[in-house]
Formats: sequence, structure tokens, C-alpha cells
Amino acid sequence: MSTISEVFLPGVGRKFQIETLTGDRLVIVIHDDGTRELYHFLRSNMDRPSSVLRLSDGEARQIAGIVGGLTYVPRNLPMAEVILGDLVLEWFTIERGAACIGKSIRELEVRTRTGASIVSIIEPDQTTRTNPEAHTVLNEGATLIAAGDRHTINALKRLLVEGTVGSAGG
Repeated sequence: MSTISEVFLPGVGRKFQIETLTGDRLVIVIHDDGTRELYHFLRSNMDRPSSVLRLSDGEARQIAGIVGGLTYVPRNLPMAEVILGDLVLEWFTIERGAACIGKSIRELEVRTRTGASIVSIIEPDQTTRTNPEAHTVLNEGATLIAAGDRHTINALKRLLVEGTVGSAGG
């Protein structure tokens, strides 16, 4: 995983610097007014950015959703995760034989029994349901994006696969 550093910029906002696996550097400055600046440095020339991009808050949030996989998860990545402090966003594909197939989120009592939330569902036909309703039925092959901490996410996966949260409280 790449190294990310964060620096507070008084009167400006925050600066994030990411050293990529390929040796390039991405610097993201988030201004207090919501605008973002992205600077891409090639490993062959770290003194001058090879490209600079300025985004509005809305543009940045749309791009974050795309890059973060909220609208499309590559088929070769059935499980992925993003960690933001204690918050974990995890992508989980419902496999054949899972106990949750054909049941609704309400019927499974997902949030009550596990503490985790299903924030998006990507169906096998790529239909996306962001913030699915409690009556939404879970289907084989669907990819869920779940939010919680490690403990609640693991309880959710047990509930989906086995039908119980086991030792996690249910």
C-alpha cells in the first residue's frame, strides 16, 4: 500500500501527499473553500509537476466516488476496502449459497444485529443502488459496499454468509 502524508496548511486547508507504487507522487491540496488542486509529479522529475488539475468541491466528490469504486467495481476485485481512521468501507460479493440470498436488509436486521451499514449495492447487471432501502432484497453475485469498523464489518460478513453473527453478539 502507498504511503500517504498529511499536513495542515494554516489559512489554506490541508495537503495530502501520496507516493505511488510506481514511484510517482500525487499532491492534493484541499482548500478551506472546498476547491481541490491535484499535482502529479513523475518519479523522473520530482521538482516540477507534470500536470495540475483544479476541481470544485462537487467535481472532486463525483471523482472520489468513481475512483473509490462506488459506481463500478472491477470484476477482478470482488473484495476491496478503504480505511478512514476507524471507519472501514469494504466491498463484498455475495457468493452462491450465502444465507442472505433472497432476503431483505430489514429481514436480516443488518444494522441492528451487526452495527454495520450497507451503503451501496452493485447488482451483477451493474445496476447500482446507493443507500439501499430496508426492503431491498439481496441477490447472488451482487457486490455490497458496507461501512463500519473492522468488528462490525466482520459481523456483517458472517451474517450474510452464515445467517448468524456468531460470537459477535447475535
